[in-house]
Amino acid sequence: MNRLVDMQEMLSQATTLDEVQDFIIDLRATYDLEHLVYHSVNSTGGQYAALTYDSDWVARYICEDYARIDPVVQGCYRLFHPIDWKALDWTSKATRAFLGEAADAGVGNQGFSVPIRGPSGQFALFSINHKCNDDTWARYTGERASDLLLISHYLNEKALQIDGASTRAPTRSLSPREKDTLTLLATGASRANIAETLQISESTLRVYIEGARLKLGASNTTHAVAVALSHGLIVV
Repeated sequence: MNRLVDMQEMLSQATTLDEVQDFIIDLRATYDLEHLVYHSVNSTGGQYAALTYDSDWVARYICEDYARIDPVVQGCYRLFHPIDWKALDWTSKATRAFLGEAADAGVGNQGFSVPIRGPSGQFALFSINHKCNDDTWARYTGERASDLLLISHYLNEKALQIDGASTRAPTRSLSPREKDTLTLLATGASRANIAETLQISESTLRVYIEGARLKLGASNTTHAVAVALSHGLIVV
């Protein structure tokens, strides 16, 4: 949790997109990743990316328009939840060739992506990858997925804020119970533990979570926690 708080504090101080790029580089080192990328496309087609890939690979990816066949991009356009790359379809000849080129460019064999949908049709994708075996990757994502989900939403909020299209719009205040619920979720507590701590049933807890999510305009629970943290509505 201290690592997550440190990353949140570092990102909160960024005021330019170049500083967001610096944050991405620091994030790779902090979480011991091979590479990571944040890519945003707004409703008018404007794009921004912060990433750690080799510039030659980025140039080739753009030149060949690999987004057309990249299973990560195509899959996440259709999904709303995080996805492990191994769950995507890599069976076509074109995608296998693309995967080989990506590996030659230093992209890790394991990956995890978070699709993010922002205001006015904005779409963003946050991806991490690593070079390791399946068991090691399963342990890695199991231990860090919650951190990385929250960071992806912090990152999107900051990029939109710098770009002048911040999602800052919660106008309805959270109730004390809703704040307690999101605060405990932010610490990584399970729903069962939160219900026990607050001495309420899990069905009542779901009501608080859903109420907070709707008030914050969040697409899911993780997004609600990230929005609440970034707006200073809760403090971990």
